[in-house]
Amino acid sequence: MITVPAQMLKQICDAAEAAYPREACGLLIGRRRAAEIVVTRVVASDNLAPADENDSFEVDPQVRFDAMRAAEAAGEEIVGHYHSHPDHPAQPSTRDLSMAYEPELAWLITSVVAGQAVQTTAHVLDAQARQFRAVPLRTPEWVPYPLRDPKS
Repeated sequence: MITVPAQMLKQICDAAEAAYPREACGLLIGRRRAAEIVVTRVVASDNLAPADENDSFEVDPQVRFDAMRAAEAAGEEIVGHYHSHPDHPAQPSTRDLSMAYEPELAWLITSVVAGQAVQTTAHVLDAQARQFRAVPLRTPEWVPYPLRDPKS
């Protein structure tokens, strides 16, 4: 299960609509708790994929590096990324599968139809079978865990 607070899911959907007809993209920061990924922060990135490719995304390496350092300092980690599918379903594409190099990262995909975000789904990579598996996406108004480790 992936838990993304409602206000963060709205950030993702807003970014997806603003980027349309291109793909939006960014990183998910948080913690892993047993079989659950809890997202505590969303970090937007410019899409560095060539402008003529509306079916591709590339997170800015500097954004990723900065997010990784900030997450580590907070006792968190990059737990996934998000991107949008303009005028396509919120399901991983063949291209997504070919670009899935980090099996530990979750994928959130937002479908944007005619400029409006209509659905967001969550997926993890099954590296053994080399395919994506849908996982439940929970969007509470708040995250029922402390965002900071009590030891820090």
